[in-house]
Amino acid sequence: MTREELARYLAEFLKPSTFKDYCPNGLQIEGDATVKHIVTGVTASRELIEKAIEVNADTILVHHGYFWKNEDYRIVGMKKRRLALFLNNNINLFAYHLPLDTHPIVGNNRQLGELLGITNIRPLDNVEPVGIVMQGELLHAKTHAELRQQLSDKLVHSVIGIDNGQPLQRIAWCTGGGQHFIDEVVASDAHIDAYISGEISEQTTHSAREQLIDYFAVGHHASERYGVKALGKHLSEKFDVQVTFIDIDNPA
Repeated sequence: MTREELARYLAEFLKPSTFKDYCPNGLQIEGDATVKHIVTGVTASRELIEKAIEVNADTILVHHGYFWKNEDYRIVGMKKRRLALFLNNNINLFAYHLPLDTHPIVGNNRQLGELLGITNIRPLDNVEPVGIVMQGELLHAKTHAELRQQLSDKLVHSVIGIDNGQPLQRIAWCTGGGQHFIDEVVASDAHIDAYISGEISEQTTHSAREQLIDYFAVGHHASERYGVKALGKHLSEKFDVQVTFIDIDNPA
């Protein structure tokens, strides 16, 4: 397929124009006009770029790309070295942030819910954009320790938990840096027992304890592997293109 065909399809499938985001979504760096081999990954780090070069990829597709709001605009240091690898090797960079978090099929939130076996997955109604926080139910109520162990096993990552000693069945979650939504989760009429996000902040602990909602921080990177991986699988099934998912270890 051509680069333009891929860009048009992703614009239709992920609908990035409907989001007010912190970075540009879509094609961020122009490379080869023909797309034959896409490498997918969470973040466009130097290590991911180098591994894409090793496997002769012409395109990289990530959740965390470049040109974030309020970042230094100068092309110096780490940014220069990363961009040079793209330009010198004629590699495209596509990045989708909020559109990939919220997508109802391949989104990070949808994929995490399915990984955990949560049923009746749907958006939490009082949070925007739609799908940035999802809710659902476990088939059977779990203790805090049981759910924490499941999260650790499924995501292969250490989990920080705030335990209020209650049975957990109604769950809400937002992958990545979604800890600040905890108060909106409590304020909803969904009667959520536990909230899951990638990261934890100092104030998250107090919100969880004082509002009696169990909380789990499962890792930003660990919770966001699955959306871009699912998107790559979707593209490989729909188009005659090779897709390789490369996971760069990140303890955060």
